[in-house]
Amino acid sequence: MDTVECVVIGAGVVGLAAARALALAGREVVILEAEDHIGSGVSSRNSEVIHAGIYYPKDSLKARLCVRGKAQLYAYCESRRIPHQRCGKLIVASHPDQVQDLERIQQAARANGVGDLTWLDGDAARAREPALACVAALLSPSTGIIDSHAYMLSLQGEAEAHGAMAAFLTSVTGLRLEPDGVALIIGEDPAPTLKARLVVNSAGLGAPGLADTAEGLPARAKATAFYAKGSYFTLSGRSPFSRLIYPTPEPGGLGVHLTLDMGGQAKFGPDVEWVDGPDYAVDPRRAERFYGAVRRYWPDLPDGALAPGYAGVRPKISGPGDPAADFRIEANPTGPGAGLINLFGIESPGLTASLAIADEVARLAREVLHA
Repeated sequence: MDTVECVVIGAGVVGLAAARALALAGREVVILEAEDHIGSGVSSRNSEVIHAGIYYPKDSLKARLCVRGKAQLYAYCESRRIPHQRCGKLIVASHPDQVQDLERIQQAARANGVGDLTWLDGDAARAREPALACVAALLSPSTGIIDSHAYMLSLQGEAEAHGAMAAFLTSVTGLRLEPDGVALIIGEDPAPTLKARLVVNSAGLGAPGLADTAEGLPARAKATAFYAKGSYFTLSGRSPFSRLIYPTPEPGGLGVHLTLDMGGQAKFGPDVEWVDGPDYAVDPRRAERFYGAVRRYWPDLPDGALAPGYAGVRPKISGPGDPAADFRIEANPTGPGAGLINLFGIESPGLTASLAIADEVARLAREVLHA
């Protein structure tokens, strides 16, 4: 059985960021990815938004790592010329009853250290975005967009430049905890073929299930996977907005919002649909709900302007009706499984927080490896 120092399972944005951080620290790193290219899962099916850190509970990992990661990500993009744009966004109240929601959002943002939100009345918001209908809005100037694939290619390149190796079409199907590390079962062969002193389980939607295969891992170190599907519809024609437009949040997500890509193309979504497992088909019938949701803040949305785009599935570890779970970035300090770092529930703002999450992984690696 081959042995290495560190294995990162999953070549999504967080796995690549973690591999880069470990490689920069001088560690031997192998990235194992089940698909034939990077970013094939959650990382390729999101809004590509750089979040400000507004909505999350004070002192949560999501809040702290989003705010820290946002600054790191902008600096990274600027220094490496990764396509991005600090376009800003408006969070809008379409009805007077929602104004108090904006007030709570502003308070939460301040508690998280996001002090740059500006309160706008309806006229001031429309002066910036004339097509918008709202009674009040919050302007977030530090929200932006990014070419996430270019970012992931840069992370991969830097990791490999510092010695990391990537193996594609390599599906990790099981973990075996051993006193001096973690053995990995790859493919259908039940016998482990690779062993590492440190394994980072960054398998996205599959991370909880993979941890379940590790016999002897305490129940408190595991998680239950829930799947919240989000569909997107694209706008035909030119966007009337230059900023991102978000309604007040809804249970399970941030509502059907308008985002822009680096080419200026507008898309709407994601909505929230609880499903039993990954499902990426976009049901055209869901457009009816999208029209209703979007017209609350853009009443002039033309009939027939929305086309099915793509769908993503949020890797949640809390289910319908439960309080939203925080990120879980955990390693057992001693005993079997001490060499396993599990990344559970890394949904939004995982892209924004990716460099900060990677720093946490590198910190845990120092504790686990005692070096």
